[in-house]
Amino acid sequence: MWEHLLEFFIHALKDTLPMLPWIFLMYVIMQLLENKTTLKNATRLNGKLAPLVGSATGLIPQCGFSVMAAKFYEKKYITLGTLLAIFFSTSDEAFILLLSSKEGAIWVLPTLALKIFAGVLIGYGVDFFLKKLGKAQKCLEMPDENNAKPQTTRDIFMRQYMEEKEVSVVCACGRAHGDDSPWKKYLLYPLLHTLQVAGFIFLVNFVLTAVIHSVGEDKFSAFMSRSLFAQPFVTVAIGLIPNCASSVVLTETFLSGGIAFGSFIAGLCANAGMGFVVLLKNTRKWKRNLALIGFTYLLSTIIGLLCNLLPIAV
Repeated sequence: MWEHLLEFFIHALKDTLPMLPWIFLMYVIMQLLENKTTLKNATRLNGKLAPLVGSATGLIPQCGFSVMAAKFYEKKYITLGTLLAIFFSTSDEAFILLLSSKEGAIWVLPTLALKIFAGVLIGYGVDFFLKKLGKAQKCLEMPDENNAKPQTTRDIFMRQYMEEKEVSVVCACGRAHGDDSPWKKYLLYPLLHTLQVAGFIFLVNFVLTAVIHSVGEDKFSAFMSRSLFAQPFVTVAIGLIPNCASSVVLTETFLSGGIAFGSFIAGLCANAGMGFVVLLKNTRKWKRNLALIGFTYLLSTIIGLLCNLLPIAV
């Protein structure tokens, strides 16, 4: 038994270690995006191109955009369609892991294409449907960000719209840290995130290796093929968990052959990061929040089921 556990440990370690430099580099880039990206054209998020711009924005690998979008929606700066376009295109750590893996690189473009297509279609569809029902939200004018501070993406969604007092946020995850010195911003915190994600990757690889070894690769593949219909229902539930671990589990399980491509996409469509947490803080709108979560679950599952019918699904 101990020999098998050691074998699983070494196998999981070998799969995890080569990804660390690339993951670290991606987190450094995320920190740069968080701290250098400005929203001078944020008013486009409440124009005719809003769902399209929102979907493209959501694809950028930084969890802050879903938080920002939720606060924009709460303040009636964007429509529900734009909010959902951003939520459905957001993928948290998924793209980082795909780009960091040799096996995952070929899935980046199909994933990008499906995510932005889903975001745009759902965004425009929801706004059109609400308009026909006469329940379209009238957006307020956004403040002039050229005259208002802070202006960076990080500062806007964390300091102004999260309404925190005297918070110094230097981390791509949106958590507050006491020091914003450059070496912590662009070295220490990316390194800590890398180690955290590496831990999740190692754990997933270890468990999957143990499962496949226990049941046999042929039986495991046959079981996964038979469960194509059920997979999206499970992966969407995982995707809704507001933690980077959910996207890590989905991505690593997909790359290891544990779930089909459509099931992977379904989980990512529901993976809006901390966006839903921001909405849930408004307890007065609990019916609206539950309806949005239910809508996201249902639509993400349908997307996964349809994608699993494609030839590239398995």
